[in-house]
Amino acid sequence: MAKTPIKQRTSGTGFTLGRVAFAQISAVEGIRLTPEMEADLRLYDQKGLSASKRRTAILEKYAKAR
Repeated sequence: MAKTPIKQRTSGTGFTLGRVAFAQISAVEGIRLTPEMEADLRLYDQKGLSASKRRTAILEKYAKAR
């Protein structure tokens, strides 16, 4: 399987980290995704969900009810 190039987007004041870079930084802090969360992210990639739809799906699944 060919590797896909990592794209970095700039936003006026900073930059957006990709999933791999974010995972590496989080690992230093001892934060890791569970296998279930990784599977969810792969599914969102396959479905081509937009950022806002990903956030909504994550909130619906993982946010605690108030």
